[in-house]
Amino acid sequence: MERLEIRYEDAKRAIGTLREILQQPFSIIVRDAAIQRFEYTFEAFWKFIREYLRIKEGIICNAPKSCFREVFTIAVIKEDETVKLLEMTDDRNMTSHTYKEKVAQIIYGKLKDYSNLMEDAIGRFKV
Repeated sequence: MERLEIRYEDAKRAIGTLREILQQPFSIIVRDAAIQRFEYTFEAFWKFIREYLRIKEGIICNAPKSCFREVFTIAVIKEDETVKLLEMTDDRNMTSHTYKEKVAQIIYGKLKDYSNLMEDAIGRFKV
């Protein structure tokens, strides 16, 4: 399997694990596990996009936000989705502060939308 396909499968699998934990009844442990799954899902997702842009489009980008903007320019995602992906990047960067209860609650409250966004977006790529 080539590198792009591996990245694609990793991202799909990670999204699946995030969706799985989000179906569990709320508890602090579930919340914290969901946030951790969001962290690795985000990493797998944007790294797949980086690889896709490099291989399929010849576009080099080395940061999540620049990759999300590039995916918008090639019309894989819409403008409102791009805005949400940029917001998601900011929230991913905030996960190191989830020891603050309020931050953890805010991020956890957005995870279902982020999961849906990543799942919808990744389904549009032709690997």
